[in-house]
Amino acid sequence: MSRPAHSTIESARLYFVPATVALIQADLDGRHALATALGVDVPAAWPPELFTRLAMLAMQGQLADRSQHGWSTWYLVGRGPGEGVVGVCGFKGRPDAAGSVEISYSILEPFRNAGFASEAVERLSAWAFTHDSCQEVTAETLPHLRQSIRVLEKNGFSRAGQGSEYGVVRFSLARRVLR
Repeated sequence: MSRPAHSTIESARLYFVPATVALIQADLDGRHALATALGVDVPAAWPPELFTRLAMLAMQGQLADRSQHGWSTWYLVGRGPGEGVVGVCGFKGRPDAAGSVEISYSILEPFRNAGFASEAVERLSAWAFTHDSCQEVTAETLPHLRQSIRVLEKNGFSRAGQGSEYGVVRFSLARRVLR
């Protein structure tokens, strides 16, 4: 697998490509346009759950503000043979006044249960904490989504109460103080 165009973060098994207005437009234009823009394969199963056309349009609006770059979606590209784009992970905007930022993630069905979501959450949480403006990374999920909860728990997130919508559970990871 060749390194995708515009990759700025790496982990053991993933390249992370930050979304831009142009990349989101390529995604809206179809998986072949996205494959060309990224320089990697985009599986027929694309896009992953919850990464809807409406969500992509909202991201384009968010990314029109250059200060949001990095604080939006990141395309996850597997480094292994034939993996191509495996999903997305990212933030719902810059940290708020209290230093809190919300992370989200979605992996394509053929790549689930292989640790990609855990690896992505770990690496992007670490990236967020390299910014002084970030003191906490949060996530929200439904209580019956055990795999999603496991991803968060594996990364040190703790339950932090009810989420922003009815029936949603909130998790939190605070910046660790290095000694």
